[in-house]
Amino acid sequence: MFRPRPQCRFASLACVALLAILPLVATTAFAQLRGHGGPVRALAISPDGQTAVTGSFDSTAIRWSLTRNAADQVLRFHADAVNAVVLLRDGRAATAGADGRIAIWTPGRTEPDAVLEGHSAPIASLAASPDETMLASASWDQTLRLWPLTGGAPRVLEGHAQNVNGVAFAPDGRTLVSVGYDQSVRIWPLSGPAAPTVVAMPSPLNAVAVGGDGEIAAGGADGRVYFLTGNGARTGDAAAGPRPVISLAISPDGALLAAAGIGGSVAMIDRKTRELARTLVGPGLPVWSVAFLPDSRTLLTGGADNIVRRWNAVTGEPVDSLLVEAAGDPLAAYAGDRGAEIFRACVACHTLGAGQANRAGPTLAGLFGRRIATAPGYHFSEALKRLDIVWTPETVSKLFEVGPAAYTPGTKMPEQRIGSQADRAALVKFLERATRK
Repeated sequence: MFRPRPQCRFASLACVALLAILPLVATTAFAQLRGHGGPVRALAISPDGQTAVTGSFDSTAIRWSLTRNAADQVLRFHADAVNAVVLLRDGRAATAGADGRIAIWTPGRTEPDAVLEGHSAPIASLAASPDETMLASASWDQTLRLWPLTGGAPRVLEGHAQNVNGVAFAPDGRTLVSVGYDQSVRIWPLSGPAAPTVVAMPSPLNAVAVGGDGEIAAGGADGRVYFLTGNGARTGDAAAGPRPVISLAISPDGALLAAAGIGGSVAMIDRKTRELARTLVGPGLPVWSVAFLPDSRTLLTGGADNIVRRWNAVTGEPVDSLLVEAAGDPLAAYAGDRGAEIFRACVACHTLGAGQANRAGPTLAGLFGRRIATAPGYHFSEALKRLDIVWTPETVSKLFEVGPAAYTPGTKMPEQRIGSQADRAALVKFLERATRK
């Protein structure tokens, strides 16, 4: 579901993803792309399959050469996670962030050509119109905006009752499709002031894709993919897995739909039969983004381990054997520890031990006795730097008793609380043991 902020939106504990601007490290030897300092939240591939752009919780976007398997440029502008990216046919890229802004980039330039502002909450999704004259953005401020790429004020579409998590254009460019946490699919006519067609769904929706034939696919928090005609008539559904679907992509030839899940796998669904054709299984961490290459056989996935992986979508095999390397269980040594189980939701964002690197959030090694926003090698917000807090068992417990918004105002940490005093005590005891240097 998309209630928490995007840094670790399905986590039950603190998965902080602030501004982790880490050095660029790219490999040319293997099919995977390494360079981000946080989970890869967004993926877009150029029509010729030569270039990709990725967005990450580390607040950067990277333009990649897919022929060299190497980074061409790091795009640094956003003040928060980059949740959505689009590549235009002329080579320009659009990036949108949890800071509510959209940046338009020309290849090679270090600053955006234009910045589009208007949303008052994180932008979750971007789409370009088929003729590439407009961008559509979906935001947690419950609105969509249509931005003319030649300049001018955006058109604002209102009606969703909760976060808008996905947006896509119909192939003819006449309608716009949006999905949200309010369990609705909305089909917006783009000519004239007509009201949208609203289709009630059985689950909150996290993602949407539209095929070349106009069929709509919506990914649900219940682990299912729902199919609708371009007019909004439901035509069926398919089970992608037991965990929420958070990203969708339809192959250019229209045969396959990739549904990525918070559980770490990608379901390949045959669009004709609505059946699960195969499952791509990686290291078990959330898969935040998926995109097909033009050959319709190759799929790129962006994961919570900061890596972009390349797969044969037809066989289900990774292109490179290293893509299925074991991630290991960082909490294996704490089996049976109640505090470790409470913390488990955050291992994708935080490391615990001395010598382990920052991830989307800072390492917690040496946490106790450290002043807030002083972990080495991590870029914290100015709001956190101004707080007079030292992390102790009491302050960590207080953080989860009253919630981050009240205790650390200005944080980008998901709003959450641990109501049980016993669970808070178990978590603190675990962290005292696990974070000692």
